Formats: sequence, structure tokens, C-alpha cells
Amino acid sequence: MDAFFASVEQLDNPELRGKPVAVGGSSERSVVAAASYEARKYGVRSAMPSVVAKRLCPDLIFVKHNFERYHQVSAIVFDIFKEYTDIIEPLSIDEAFLDVTDDKKNIGSATVIAKRIRNEIRQKTGKLEYFLKPDKML
Repeated sequence: MDAFFASVEQLDNPELRGKPVAVGGSSERSVVAAASYEARKYGVRSAMPSVVAKRLCPDLIFVKHNFERYHQVSAIVFDIFKEYTDIIEPLSIDEAFLDVTDDKKNIGSATVIAKRIRNEIRQKTGKLEYFLKPDKML
């Protein structure tokens, strides 16, 4: 998943869709935890000081984190992964390696499995394409 925290915020708050969003504080000592694709066009990145991000993107909207919600969405996604393989190596709340050598559904193609997982995430979460990496990255 990509731009996960910002994408969940855009999913939950339609007013943020299509706008540059950063999850994190806006004070001098704060940093960006996640930046939406719209914010990334201006060079805003995670771990960037918020003051630098605001300088790069004056219209940047800062949203406080909601880790409980991110964990809820992550659990949905990881449950979908478990439908395809038992070998999941989580790296973080929004990243994991899946070994689909012996996939549970006998699909046989990692690319097909990835596309099915993507479609299932969209169906079960409702428009979570906001945080799914583009197809070209599969």
C-alpha cells in the first residue's frame, strides 16, 4: 500500500479527496507521517519537517493521525492476504511480503494473485484504491 495514512484519511473524509494532505502535526517541530499523491506532486514526503512541507505546498492540509483507524483498515487488508497464503511477513502496518509459491487458491501466478488481492481490497473496503499502488508497480 502507498500513502496509507493519508489515503485512509481521504477515504474517510471525501472533502480531502483530490487535495494535498499530510498526516502529522503542523508545528515547527512536527514531521509528515504520510503524504497524499496530491502533496507528493509538490515534493512533500514522509519524515519531512512540516514547515518544509508547508513551504513546498502552501495549500497542504494537515490531519492528525488516527492510528486506531489505520489499524482497522490494515486488519481488513491483512485478512485478505491470509485468504491467499499463510506465509506473510509484515514489515509495517501497510507493508508485507507474501510468499504465494503454494497459494491457497491454486491460482499459480503471482501477478494474477496480486490483481485479485487488489480487487478484493477495493470490494471489501470501498474505494481503497486511494492507497493501492498503481498497477504498473505490480
